[in-house]
Amino acid sequence: MGRVLCIANQKGGVGKTTTAVNLAVTMAKAGAQILLVDLDPQCNATTGLGQEPTKSHPLVDSAPVRQGVCKTGTTRLDLLPGTRSFRDVETLTRDDQQQADRVREHLARGFTAYDFVLIDCPPSLGQLTKTALASSTEVLMPIQCEYFAMEGLAQMIEVIRQVIEQKTRWLEFGGIVLTMYDHTLELTREVDQEVREFFGEIVYQTVIPRDVAVAEAPSHGKSVIDYAPRARGARAYTELCMEVLQRD
Repeated sequence: MGRVLCIANQKGGVGKTTTAVNLAVTMAKAGAQILLVDLDPQCNATTGLGQEPTKSHPLVDSAPVRQGVCKTGTTRLDLLPGTRSFRDVETLTRDDQQQADRVREHLARGFTAYDFVLIDCPPSLGQLTKTALASSTEVLMPIQCEYFAMEGLAQMIEVIRQVIEQKTRWLEFGGIVLTMYDHTLELTREVDQEVREFFGEIVYQTVIPRDVAVAEAPSHGKSVIDYAPRARGARAYTELCMEVLQRD
């Protein structure tokens, strides 16, 4: 099994799904075999790649993961689409350890054919996020360059620490990426400095700038790399991809 990256942050609107989609696409274009798993009931990673949410999630039906995987418009990038089914969402998010263990084991069996698996989590600290963390080898946390986005960061780190300390898990803190970066704002620079001083080398050097092309791309069912390859956001995600690959 290759590296399994859990893209997680309990706060919404920090660029989590955007990072998952664009990083998956850039990795695939770099030659790696990629699986993007959409565990967010909003299914934005699914629609952001021009696909439709599934009516019944394979993780609930216990069908082999490969049966639920669909091809995307990007070579070497497969997608396990999300679901908006209330029944399936309730089952997946239920605070039941046996159910969580079944989902985790089911996910792990479907990862063996891929170099990288990226899991897009819901914006919460609920059971589904904890299951995704326990199924991963590393966690990548996007943080918006605003003070409100940093609130609750300690809670997220505590959940990650709890998973890491479980002897049966192999999770590592893969890194933090700063998103919606506006170098003209003093606040952005202050948040950047504070995060890097506290977390050190686990913060990626690449920052993701505010870029209208990044915001527009999902409405076309495309990554920013395919929608506007010369945009600042496309260049930034390409550089982030290189950093992630170098940390292997």
